[in-house]
Formats: sequence, structure tokens, C-alpha cells
Amino acid sequence: MPAQIIDGRAIAQEIRAEVARRVRKLARRGVIPGLAFVLVGENPSSISYVRSKGDAAEETGIFSETYPLSESISQEQLISHILDVDEDRRFHAVLLQLPLPPHLDESAAINAIDPTKDVDGVTAVNQGRLLRGEPCPHPATPAGVMEMLHRTGHPPSGKHVVVCGRSNIVGKPLAAILMQKNARANATVTVCHTGTADLGEFTCRADILVAAMGSPAAITADMVKPGAVVIDVGNNWVDDASRKSGRRLVGDVDFAGVSRVAGAITPVPGGVGPMTVAMLLSNTVMLAEGSVS
Repeated sequence: MPAQIIDGRAIAQEIRAEVARRVRKLARRGVIPGLAFVLVGENPSSISYVRSKGDAAEETGIFSETYPLSESISQEQLISHILDVDEDRRFHAVLLQLPLPPHLDESAAINAIDPTKDVDGVTAVNQGRLLRGEPCPHPATPAGVMEMLHRTGHPPSGKHVVVCGRSNIVGKPLAAILMQKNARANATVTVCHTGTADLGEFTCRADILVAAMGSPAAITADMVKPGAVVIDVGNNWVDDASRKSGRRLVGDVDFAGVSRVAGAITPVPGGVGPMTVAMLLSNTVMLAEGSVS
């Protein structure tokens, strides 16, 4: 039987509708949630991402503003600008769009964000809180994965979850969320990565398999336990002469093959991507709610 297709667009739309209701409730108290984007350079993908996030924010009633900065900005200038945005009372949330130009220290720039406005949960303070199980914003993509699992009837509690990838924005925080001792998590977690020997030996044991490696079609049908839930976080462009653009977007999972084995699977596009944006909006409202509680 073909796998259930987990429709990230539909779930994200549900969340965005919930966000809009929360925004209206705050507005009745005289509070308009504010989200600031700090964008360095002219990376076309980054510009497109920020524009789409800003449009989504405005659709739900969130005030947003983008601060485009020169590609040649110095480290000191960037941190100074982030600190200025931190202090702007219009904003409850601040997002530094990554990647940064190579001459900039990404870690130092991230940690200049006020942890109370760290909408994507990327500062060292919030990542430490996450690992300890303390309240904090969860990075948007892992938060989106969790919402997809719960809203489609695949809660991770008691399951063996294998996370392929150890990035600071997906793999590590998702593993930390999943292992927490609470009803929404409580999973047994294995983290695999580029140094894992015989990756398939681990992925075949997963009740829930999350692919976040940045490698097209790295997960094939023979690496998946029959009936497993497969969440594809991959976002890779590959050549495709049949497309007008000459390329197409694919995930880290061989969708055609794995969908014949898995019990449920996310597509690319239309899976995790829309959820990331929705959870960014939800985090913005959460930070605004916290400011007036």
C-alpha cells in the first residue's frame, strides 16, 4: 500500500490560521507582534526566503521589517546593527538570515541576538535551555517536524526515532526535543551523520526516520523499515533539463522508492518547508505573548 502523504502545506495553513487568531487576541490588548529580519548581502535565495517570510507574517497580522545590509559589512558593524534591532521595542522577535558572507563570524552574530527575541532558538542561551528542557523558542524546522508528527497521528512517544543530520538548526535541536521527558516527546533517539558507518543499519530500525543531511536521495527504499514514518527535511537543487529553469527541488529521500515502503512520508516540496515558516510565525507570537503575560 502506498505511503500516506503528509501534506505540510495544509498543516501549515492550519497553524497560520491559529497564529492569526492569536494575533487578533493580542491586538485587542494593544500589542502587535513584531518580527525583524536582518539580511546581509545579495544572496538570491536568502532574499527570496526573507521576502516570503515577511509576506507570511503580514498575512497573519504580524508587523515585519527587513534590514538589508551590505555584503561587505564588518563584524563590528553587523553586531552593532543587531543590538540596535534588539533594543527596538516594536520587535518581539529577531531573525538573522543565514548563511552569512564568509568573512563574518556566524556564531558571534547569532549570539548578539537578545535570547528573549531569538525567534529561531539559535542562540547559545536558548540551545542550552532546549537541551535542559527549559522553556524557550524551539528552532522552527524541528518545531515544524514535531507538529507534523502530532497532527497526523504519529506521536513520537515510545518510538525509536533516527535523525540523519547533526546541524545546529535541525539535527541537534530535533534530537534534544525528541528525547525530553514529556508527553509530546519521550522518544528513543539515534543521531546519524556523515561519520556514521553503514547508515542503513541504523535507519532500518527507525519507527520514525528524519532525513536532514543535505544530500539528494541519500535515503533509499532498502534503508527504510516497512511502515516507518519518513520526514524529509532535505532541500536540494538538482539539474533537470525537462524544466524551464533547468533544475528541480528534491529532498534527501528517494521519494518514488521510499513511498512504496514507508507508512507515511513528507514530499519535497510541500512538506517540511511550509511548516518552517508557519512555526517561525508561531514563535513570533509566542514571544509577543510572553512580553505581556
